[in-house]
Amino acid sequence: MTTKSLVCLILVTSSLFTLALGSQKHRGEWKLLKRSIGISAMHMQLLPNDKIIAFDWNFGPSNISLPGGKCAADPETTTGCYSHSVEFDPSSRSIRPLTITTDTWCSSGALLPNGILIQSGGFRLGDRVVRFLTPCANCDWVEKKNGLSASRWYASNQILPNGKIIVVGGMNQFNYEFIPKTSTSDQTLYRLPFLEETRYSPLIPNNLYPFLHLTPGGKLFIFANDRAILLDYVNNKVVKNYPVMPGGVSRSYPSTGSSVLLPLTLSSNFNNHPEAAVFICGGAVPDSNQKANAGVFITASKSCGRLVITANNPSWEMEEMPLNRLMGDMILLPTGDVLIINGAAKGSAGWYAAREPVLNPVLYRPNAPITAKTSRFEIMSPSKIPRLYHSTAHLLSDGRVLVGGSNPNNNYNFTALYPTELSVEVFYPPYFRPNVSRPLISKINPGTNLEYKQKFSMHFHIHQWHEELGKIYVTMVAPSFTSHSYSMNQRLLVLALDREAQKVDFSNYVVDVHAPATATLAPPGYYQLFVVHEGVPSKGTWVHIK
Repeated sequence: MTTKSLVCLILVTSSLFTLALGSQKHRGEWKLLKRSIGISAMHMQLLPNDKIIAFDWNFGPSNISLPGGKCAADPETTTGCYSHSVEFDPSSRSIRPLTITTDTWCSSGALLPNGILIQSGGFRLGDRVVRFLTPCANCDWVEKKNGLSASRWYASNQILPNGKIIVVGGMNQFNYEFIPKTSTSDQTLYRLPFLEETRYSPLIPNNLYPFLHLTPGGKLFIFANDRAILLDYVNNKVVKNYPVMPGGVSRSYPSTGSSVLLPLTLSSNFNNHPEAAVFICGGAVPDSNQKANAGVFITASKSCGRLVITANNPSWEMEEMPLNRLMGDMILLPTGDVLIINGAAKGSAGWYAAREPVLNPVLYRPNAPITAKTSRFEIMSPSKIPRLYHSTAHLLSDGRVLVGGSNPNNNYNFTALYPTELSVEVFYPPYFRPNVSRPLISKINPGTNLEYKQKFSMHFHIHQWHEELGKIYVTMVAPSFTSHSYSMNQRLLVLALDREAQKVDFSNYVVDVHAPATATLAPPGYYQLFVVHEGVPSKGTWVHIK
């Protein structure tokens, strides 16, 4: 080897080592986005216009007035002259107050295929209300009383392949139904004994907000506390009972762990269903809330479980987080990694029931190998703001994670041990590390309206192409409805490529991509499309599939 070649080799090796070392050292960073959005963001949903809809409950005063200075005239409402819902623009940081007159406390929601936010249930006179919000400059909530066949408080939602929303459970509701109701058959309630059987005791409803995940085959995975089933909701039949999750830990509200469907890697062979795995972390002992109400704050669990729900004979693969946590939000990043954020180390969900806020997020890399010296978990930089009960987190189109809420008090209280939090901040994951070039999507051919099984071309720009550091891949992310440490409808697909990316000209590339084959893989609606190179995602581009 010549001296010149040796010098070049040393420089390249040094550069790669520095890049890798920088990635390892960068633990993300936090920035305050807005000190107050006027409400505490108990529920959040990202719309296809990149606006965030946030709302809490209709209990007395908030810190923002209803639109136009109006006051609610309905004697049944508790809002008075105050707004409890806002539209927030993360780019301009502008706020637009919205009008909800019925109580949305501990409710659920989803995006319909046409991009309209459908939101269901709540408390008291809001428990059977279905609400709609269309993404437009001046649109406001439309509330439909008796839009549900049963009261839904602490229920869960999941969009289905036919575009309907299944609503499961809620306080003392051991059944499910479908919305929006467009036919007489939609009025039916379907009994689900599993929800009654998984309570800690008949007097303690501790399996609320059950985790729902749509499988690639179109069945519904339902998890409550430490047990799970596979439901054929079309025929109202349980087709599989999964093994009990080890450890004796309750993962459902109010012991409150979190759950995510890990990325689905698609194949260009449309006859193959991808493997699907669920990942569930955190929680506490089943009676954590009763103990907390008596002044005893039990340490939260570190344990996580991973279950391949499409396997013939699945078994739990248990892992351990580096930090004890309950009430953590699990967010799928565009890279396919999972960010675990918010929560507490002791106690339970509920008013005044938690202690020791967990300020450090944790990054989980699902595909990383596990050895005696390595872990799939990595501790990130801490926030300065406790985010406890009624906090939320949501992936934004630019790859940042928006974090808001936290109100463990039974009203707005700014002098409590853990005050009501009206601020929103953003966490920049490690792929925002300095001096890293991000891909930029420039064009999608033939357009952003996709059909199932369609092949399309994605054009993108990369300032520095590091071919030796990994190939590119394309991900498609469904925006979630987030509340109570559960991101409903969250879904990430790694799309199949027809061939490797081809260089068009200087710094410009094109790759041919296959859209998902069926609505069971990707229910109809809006998704964010990302191209990822060297572990760094582009900004998302909205696409619609049907």
